[in-house]
Amino acid sequence: MFSGVGVALITPFNDDLTIDFDGLSAIIDNVLSAGADYLVVNGTTSEASTLTNDEKNEILKFVSQKYKSKTKILFGIGANNTQQVLDLIATTDFDLLDGVLSVVPYYNKPSQAGVIKHFELIADACPKPVILYNIPGRTGINMNADTIITLAQHDNIVGVKEASGDFEQYLDIIKRRPEGFKLISGDDMLTSLMVSIGAEGVISVLGNAFPTYVELVHESLNGNFKKATELLKDFVGFNDLLYSEGNPVGIKEVLALQGIIKNNLRLPLMPASPELSAAIKARLPEL
Repeated sequence: MFSGVGVALITPFNDDLTIDFDGLSAIIDNVLSAGADYLVVNGTTSEASTLTNDEKNEILKFVSQKYKSKTKILFGIGANNTQQVLDLIATTDFDLLDGVLSVVPYYNKPSQAGVIKHFELIADACPKPVILYNIPGRTGINMNADTIITLAQHDNIVGVKEASGDFEQYLDIIKRRPEGFKLISGDDMLTSLMVSIGAEGVISVLGNAFPTYVELVHESLNGNFKKATELLKDFVGFNDLLYSEGNPVGIKEVLALQGIIKNNLRLPLMPASPELSAAIKARLPEL
């Protein structure tokens, strides 16, 4: 499980900012048709920080009932309060999902020892496999390779989504990881490079809207890096636009221009500025 392309699903909203389940279904139908290998529900790209727990569970139930027979589901459960995460685990219906993605505790900047204890308790409590999520740009700390390798010894921790941008750290994880422990890219533009050193795939933002991105990851996994690189070149410069005003501002703009969703976000995020919208629109024909 959780090799290949996992798509970090956005949460489409109606004009009244309720969840647009028709739009969500349209996105999922498209990404599965493109060959995505699994779905990631309630990740960063879903605007999880603005969703209530009831909404998160409602989305999970919807996705599971409609798509669990067709694909695997990775569900985000994380917070900067360990007990809060444990409480969320206790109220989650694990029959609806196949694994848990849990982010490094953010804002309070714990020690590496604190990070280890946090994830050990989560892994002990989860009846499904856990994938760690390291994204220093959002959490304020890097979960270093020593910590990741320590946690990789836990029977229920099966991989890490790595978005530190530190290739030496990636190589260190590959060098020392136990058999079966997955390194998963958290950066769409680095995935082919990461696959070349042993990563098993990506949890992708681009995959929400671009079938060619799914193709290029599969080409990388098949060892066809020349073809993958040609496909990746199309996204150079464009991928940065998607994050210039916050995620998922850019990818929602793309999906709105494609006519799949309405371009609604919950504050404090706002739809793309006219300048960003024009820049994205100008590049879309190439993609």
